[in-house]
Amino acid sequence: MHRDAPKKDVDEADLKVGKPKSYAAGIPGVAVSLRRGVEQMGVTRTALALRLLNQRAGFDCPGCAWPEPREVDGEKRKLAEFCENGAKAVAEEATRRRVDREFFATHAIADLRDKTDYWLGQQGRVTEPFVLREGATHYEPISWDAAFDLVAGELNGLASPDEAVFYTSGRTSNEAAFLYQLLVRSYGTNNLPDCSNMCHESSGAALAASTGIGKGSVTLADIHHADLIVVVGQNPGTNHPRMLSALETAKGNGAKVLAVNPLPEAGLMRFKNPQNVRGVVGEGTPLADEFAQIRLGGDLALFQAVGHLLLQWDEEAPGTIVDQEFVKSSTYGYEDWAKNLLEIDWPETEKATGLPREQIERVARMIATSERTIYCWAMGLTQHKHAVPTIAEIANLALARGMIGKPGAGLCPVRGHSNVQGDRTMGVWEKMPESFMDALDREFGITVPREHGWDTVDSIRAMRDGRGKVFFAMGGNFASATPDSDVTAKALSSCSLTVHVSTKLNRSHVVHGTTALILPTLGRTERDVQESGPQFVTVEDSMSQVHASRGRVKPASEHLISEVAIVCRLAERVLGADHAVPWRSFEKNYDLIRDRIAAVVPGCEDYNRRVREPDGFVLPNSPRDAREFTGTATGKGTFTVSEFEYPEVPAGRVLLQTMRSHDQYNTTIYGLSDRYRGIEDGRRVVFVHPDDLAELGIADGEIVDLVSEWRDGDRRAPRFRAVSYPTARGCAAAYFPEANALVPLDSVAEKSNTPVSKAVVIRLEPHQHS
Repeated sequence: MHRDAPKKDVDEADLKVGKPKSYAAGIPGVAVSLRRGVEQMGVTRTALALRLLNQRAGFDCPGCAWPEPREVDGEKRKLAEFCENGAKAVAEEATRRRVDREFFATHAIADLRDKTDYWLGQQGRVTEPFVLREGATHYEPISWDAAFDLVAGELNGLASPDEAVFYTSGRTSNEAAFLYQLLVRSYGTNNLPDCSNMCHESSGAALAASTGIGKGSVTLADIHHADLIVVVGQNPGTNHPRMLSALETAKGNGAKVLAVNPLPEAGLMRFKNPQNVRGVVGEGTPLADEFAQIRLGGDLALFQAVGHLLLQWDEEAPGTIVDQEFVKSSTYGYEDWAKNLLEIDWPETEKATGLPREQIERVARMIATSERTIYCWAMGLTQHKHAVPTIAEIANLALARGMIGKPGAGLCPVRGHSNVQGDRTMGVWEKMPESFMDALDREFGITVPREHGWDTVDSIRAMRDGRGKVFFAMGGNFASATPDSDVTAKALSSCSLTVHVSTKLNRSHVVHGTTALILPTLGRTERDVQESGPQFVTVEDSMSQVHASRGRVKPASEHLISEVAIVCRLAERVLGADHAVPWRSFEKNYDLIRDRIAAVVPGCEDYNRRVREPDGFVLPNSPRDAREFTGTATGKGTFTVSEFEYPEVPAGRVLLQTMRSHDQYNTTIYGLSDRYRGIEDGRRVVFVHPDDLAELGIADGEIVDLVSEWRDGDRRAPRFRAVSYPTARGCAAAYFPEANALVPLDSVAEKSNTPVSKAVVIRLEPHQHS
């Protein structure tokens, strides 16, 4: 039997600190997956849902965007093609727990506002539309028609469409995302911030300049056949656990793994695959052949030092390191890059990286001697002030060694949410290129606006300043995903209307505008039947593979409608029944949407046929497919010259990174067990090196306030337990969203405007009990 939602909230006094694990997955991962499934869904529903997860006839995981094996590559899917956190994601979505009329009648908004993100998320699925009216103390039911009329009335009453903000999360399907951006642009604005603005926007900016396309250049088969896989600023054991299986396969084929990270994460050290004997009763597979425990923000200095050594060694033995033929025929700017790295300051490099020169030279030798190298990275690189130059420096190394457009080699930004890359492909971006806008105009006989809109950070600023007045979110948990929590809360509360298309209760429902709406939608796991019959949707994974997803579980409530239906019905209310776009037809039959995607989105020709292939299809990628870089300003793979840079930390301070616990995905907190790091039954912890704690005069286990320092003043997050942990010296780590309050809104990455969540200067102060 499933357990009811918890009535008691988190008590941080129950928090227990144990010894970190030295391996990831294994039997504990299987046990946790099954237990969480049965607790939330019951036995029968758990068996049905997990059997279909990531299978060709089933549904795509609502968690991360790691790809599935493809038949065309000679690879087969496992019967259990999912990880522990994928199973948790399904359990949370297919849960039998409900947030209904009785729940909202019982809980006033003031009561809910005091609950933790964990408690809110554990209450279950929202069963019908709810409204919080101006001055009301409780959410109350509202009909779908009345809800759409309310939104349309607010939008059409604005002085300008640019006073509205339309946010999107990475779980929206391709069909819903395409229609959503079409609705927003038909309405008259490009204010389309999305979760990419806060994660891989830096990757897109760097790669677009270096290779001409803001996506990676590898497939899963490339991972399996690489000689060297460089994993930087990433914790695959928690954030992309199925990547561990790919690394295990690569290791079995003779690959080496280089891990670059401030924390010694279990998932970078050893993997016990529960689907083979070695992972169940054996020692598992050692992963990292070299672990470079980098200081936060020192990656740019590291890769510049590696570039310097590669150039030096090639000069000593010309043509043995640098792929001169590829560089001459396919790249631009090599000489300027080489000149920039002619000399480096080794003492300063060691200070920036926290690594000895001897280890940096070992790292460089691994890269110099590998014939097939793949560079993987995630938020540990993208959320720094100098994130774009850092990623460009990695691209420089790949270009110099000819590691793009070569089997088993390339660049691999590992995306987070399951369809965050697909959202961008479908046009969810505040500054889509002119060619995309032209295609929309031609296909639908409309004229969409060309002026660029607001990204996430600019949207918060606009709402804070009264320029953004209506906030509409297609999925996600904006209040908990964004930086500077107090500023974001004030921005949302300044709106006349906030609307959230959601499956479950979250923080954003209690941080609201004058009037607030919750519009509940079908989840990825659930059956979607429209007038023309059962529907499926499509998604794009982290490696540009587009495939179908078919929900098979009974919907949580008869009152739920799909994201596509929500967009189409709202569009008719806002734009009028005689609008040029056939919204009603799109709601009835999703094939009609895909026909229009085929006509508008590059690489999606013959979309309906191709997504019905067993594994869908892979979008074209000229750097990967043909070693062509036509999308860059130079028409070639472009070397980037960057200044040496790393974050300076005043005495008595440490550099903080925000991160996930093992028991969460993005802002969704599944439980209170970060077992890989030894934390149980709590979340308000800050991990600090024991020598740093001693220097700061803080005892292991002491309760402290975290205070970030920025040019506009201090920000405080109270009552964190200091935990002695083997982080890099001078660095600290704490979970988000609890630590998001410390990230200043105006502390952003150059060129991408991504919040700098991985390099926050803080001081630790003993908590003063009131």
